[in-house]
Amino acid sequence: MSPTPEPEILVKKLRGRKHAAHHGGAWKVAYADFVTAMMAFFLLMWLLGATDENQRKGIADYFAPTVMPSDQSGGSNGVMGGRSLAEPEGNAPYPQMSGIRPATPYQTSQREKAERRKEDREALERVAQEIRERIQSDPGLKDLSQQLRLEVTDEGLRIELIDRADYSMFRSGTAEMDPRARALLATVAAAVREMPNRLAVRGHTDSIPFSGANGMNNWTLSTYRAEATRAVLARNGIGEDRFQRLEGLADTEPLYPADPRDPRNRRISMTLLRE
Repeated sequence: MSPTPEPEILVKKLRGRKHAAHHGGAWKVAYADFVTAMMAFFLLMWLLGATDENQRKGIADYFAPTVMPSDQSGGSNGVMGGRSLAEPEGNAPYPQMSGIRPATPYQTSQREKAERRKEDREALERVAQEIRERIQSDPGLKDLSQQLRLEVTDEGLRIELIDRADYSMFRSGTAEMDPRARALLATVAAAVREMPNRLAVRGHTDSIPFSGANGMNNWTLSTYRAEATRAVLARNGIGEDRFQRLEGLADTEPLYPADPRDPRNRRISMTLLRE
C-alpha cells in the first residue's frame, strides 16, 4: 500500500492596494485656498463698487505703510526704547494694536480747511466790530451808522452803504459822492487797510428808470458809482492790487425785492473776500 501523499500547500500572496491619489487630502487644501481667494476677489469687487473715490483713497492710505526717518523712529534705539504710550508693557508695531487709527491725508486736509475757515470768519468778525466802533466813536458819522450794513457771508465780509429816503450818498443821477459818504468810506478803509484780503466793489440802483446824458442808464450809473467808491478807498490807503472785481449791477439784486423802487435798494457793496 503506497503511502498517502502529503497535501500540497498553496501560498497566495496578496499585494495591498493603495487608495487612488484623488482620495488623499492635498487637493482639499488647494481647493479651500482657491475658494478663499475667489471670496476675497468678489469682496474686493464689491468694495470698489460700493465706495467713492475719496473713501477708496482713505482706505488705501489706511493700509499704506508709514515710513519714518531712522532718527525719529520708535524702535529700540528711540526715545521710548521701543515701547508705545498705548502699550507701555510692549511694542505696538501697528496702529490697530494700540487702538489708535492714523488720520488719513484726506481727513487731515478737511480738518485743516475747517480750522482755516473758522479763523477767517473770526478775523472778519473782528474787522466788522472795529468798523462799528470807529463809526460810533466819530460824532460826525454816528448818525450814519444805521446806513451801514455788515454781514459775514460765505464770500467774505460784506460792507454795504445804503441810501435812505432823506439822504443819498451820491448826488441824484451822478457818481458825485457826498462828503459824509467819503468820510464813512475813509473809516472803512482804515479798518481794512492792513488786511491781506482782496476786495470786490459793486454798485446798485433802485428800479426807477433813469436816462441821463450820453445815454447813461442805471447800468452805467451803478458802474460809475462803484468806480467812485474804489477811487475813494484807494486814496485812503487800499492798494490797487487789493481790488479783485468792480461791478455795476443796476437794479438786478434789490435789497428789498418786494419794493424795487425803495431808495434803500440804492447802495454800494464792498466785500472783503475770504482768503
